[in-house]
Amino acid sequence: MSQSDGSAPDTAAWTALAEAARHDPDILALVTGESGRRAALVHDLAGIHVDFSKLAVTTATVALLAALAAARNFDAARADLFAGAIVNPSEARAATHPAERGVGGAAVAAAAPGQARLRAVATALRGDPSVRDVVHIGIGGSALGPALLLDALGSGGDGPRVHVVANIDGVALERVLARCVPASTRLVIVSKTFTTLETMTNAASALAWAAAGGVADPRANCIAVTAAPAAAAAFGIDPTGILPFAETVGGRYSLWSAVGLPLAIRCGVAAFEALQTGAAAVDLHFRDAPFASNVPALAGALDVWAATFQRRPTRGVFAYDERLRLLPAYLQQLEMESNGKRVTAHGDPIGYPTAPVTWGGTGTDAQHAVFQLLHQGSHADPIEFVMVREPGHALAATHHRQLLGNALAQGAALLKGRTFAAALAITNGDEACARARTFPGNRPSATILLDRLDARTLGSLLAFYEHRTFTAATLLGVNPFDQWGVELGKEMANALEAGGIFDPSTTALMERVGL
Repeated sequence: MSQSDGSAPDTAAWTALAEAARHDPDILALVTGESGRRAALVHDLAGIHVDFSKLAVTTATVALLAALAAARNFDAARADLFAGAIVNPSEARAATHPAERGVGGAAVAAAAPGQARLRAVATALRGDPSVRDVVHIGIGGSALGPALLLDALGSGGDGPRVHVVANIDGVALERVLARCVPASTRLVIVSKTFTTLETMTNAASALAWAAAGGVADPRANCIAVTAAPAAAAAFGIDPTGILPFAETVGGRYSLWSAVGLPLAIRCGVAAFEALQTGAAAVDLHFRDAPFASNVPALAGALDVWAATFQRRPTRGVFAYDERLRLLPAYLQQLEMESNGKRVTAHGDPIGYPTAPVTWGGTGTDAQHAVFQLLHQGSHADPIEFVMVREPGHALAATHHRQLLGNALAQGAALLKGRTFAAALAITNGDEACARARTFPGNRPSATILLDRLDARTLGSLLAFYEHRTFTAATLLGVNPFDQWGVELGKEMANALEAGGIFDPSTTALMERVGL
């Protein structure tokens, strides 16, 4: 696409959106009075209720975003994704993670052997009375996704305990191994290339721990999950213990492949299949629904509206359910690694903001920490509340009622705020105190409400976020499937390990820590 000044696409839709962003709308007035608002911004999809009506956007702007999607050839990009065409040009690859859950043409058949191996290995481990613990070693998408699945669903599982280790800091591995017995522990080593420095270092230490604990052949107790099965075999893993997945499945999209083995081990194959079923339902909706009624597409377009056009540089995600406490961290990788780019998919410089900084926490804990800034600070960036209608515990109903009530109250408070006059009335006319208790309001928020938190609905939620991210990338013109910034960090770490020469500051710090 041609660009008029090297900074913004030269399209009527882009220009119209930039003009619309010059004026902040009165969100409360829109919520109470805009015709057709709920029909445009409130939707249900696969056990998920999304309410974007409190965001700082008009229905006219939503129509402009649809026009931008057309100008960016969204329909063609979406079709390419599901057809297995190259959508990652810098690596000349397709992105076939939907095929791992049964959607995506010929790639579905290619994924089948790996899926079958996953099920067979999980069933064998669950049926082996000698296996008490499984230590899953990976990093990035090889750990964040599995950890989220286990934290959200694992308490209801009846299989072996599964522990996820990612950090190269030995404390992380040491703490997990302290809870395990070598003879009854199996190791799962997850690395796409089977060369990832942190993962292979942790694996070597875990194997040494097993050997020191009396395991005669520690590698016989290992399972490898990788897109490089030959490298895993060279490492000493028996071919029957190697679970392959395609190179076209990116790390942050890989939990649907054998990388999701921890869920199948802990909760059973049926739970893993339900996760995939929920995701597939969203896949089909995203693939087939027109942009105007496509829920993930709408969400991605609204993210672009806020970050790129309104220049709101962050998006806070707050999970009002303890089982989803790892969701913000999972989304940080999904969104920022995908769309944190400064050039287009064709390598042209970008002169406008792309992905916002994704951050967040858990309600209600966050209310007693960061919410001060949200209500009264100088930032007015969009906030997303994620809730579950059914509680995940058997305690008194007051727990869940207060939890959901707090989430809804926060969104209402961000919207309404408190005027100086209202603050004066509750401070007996003390103007200084009233100013401290005045809130500007008109702060945008969205609500995502799950009917319940089970494997199927969690699968729907995660696929919703994936396609939301893809949509944003398409409208921004970036490649969401490479991560060269991450690769640069790996290169530098390897160079340091090999004794490379660095800048004076880094060299001095290396000397300080004894490297």
